[in-house]
Amino acid sequence: MDNCFERTKRLVFLYMTTLTAQETVRALAQPIGDVGGKFMLHPETIAACKDFGYPNGFAYYVVGRGGVLGDVDADVVSAAFGPFAPSLVRVMWEAGIGVEGAKAGAQRFADACGAYGRKRLADTAGLDRFIELGEKVVAAVPISGHSLFVGWRVMPRPIDNSARAYFLMHLLREWRGSAHIMAVAASGLTPVEAILTRYFDSGDGVETATKFGWQPPFADVEHLVATRAAAEKLTDVLQESVYESALGPEERAEFVAVVEVIVDVLSH
Repeated sequence: MDNCFERTKRLVFLYMTTLTAQETVRALAQPIGDVGGKFMLHPETIAACKDFGYPNGFAYYVVGRGGVLGDVDADVVSAAFGPFAPSLVRVMWEAGIGVEGAKAGAQRFADACGAYGRKRLADTAGLDRFIELGEKVVAAVPISGHSLFVGWRVMPRPIDNSARAYFLMHLLREWRGSAHIMAVAASGLTPVEAILTRYFDSGDGVETATKFGWQPPFADVEHLVATRAAAEKLTDVLQESVYESALGPEERAEFVAVVEVIVDVLSH
């Protein structure tokens, strides 16, 4: 009850105030990151892939997510995926691409995205407004450097609000992912260094890097932790200009408020 009361106070506050673009980016980065990609490897999504002919769930994930790029070489997908080892992407892309092609795989994955939201967000308050504001934001993202995000942006959107809202959450997550890949590269970090430094404090870096297809032993990255933090800040900067141009101060506060409502629903 106390958590519900505190959340209500927070939402009322956000609806009655304004936010800078910087405050907006910081408020949204983690919540959207947490829920925007939940459908991808969710058991409901993966369970059906063998019925479609995919050899395993990760091959379906790679082709489903990367298929918006078209029938390309696996290295093109790796360039857009960022932290995954190219050798792993190649194995899974080539295992999955022959099932039904890139575009059909991407559309099937998009349908799974919509179905995930349709099941969970029906009757959620504020979806109309979230969609209205979210569409303004994603439309304002520049093309340059955002290949995977743009590939998803040109995919057909679901018509019903619950599916469309979650599809937009996925788009927002892909946008930050693309921006972060650029920021990591600009900071001079390799993809594996970005993983190891991200999880440096928790000690999970080696395990996570291995799951992403990289092979140990790994070099010590303690001296790069500050560089990783700088890359995160640069990611914020790349997003701030979009929120500055797409939404006014009151709209930014309202957008954060409705995102919080959606994230709360999707987190249960």
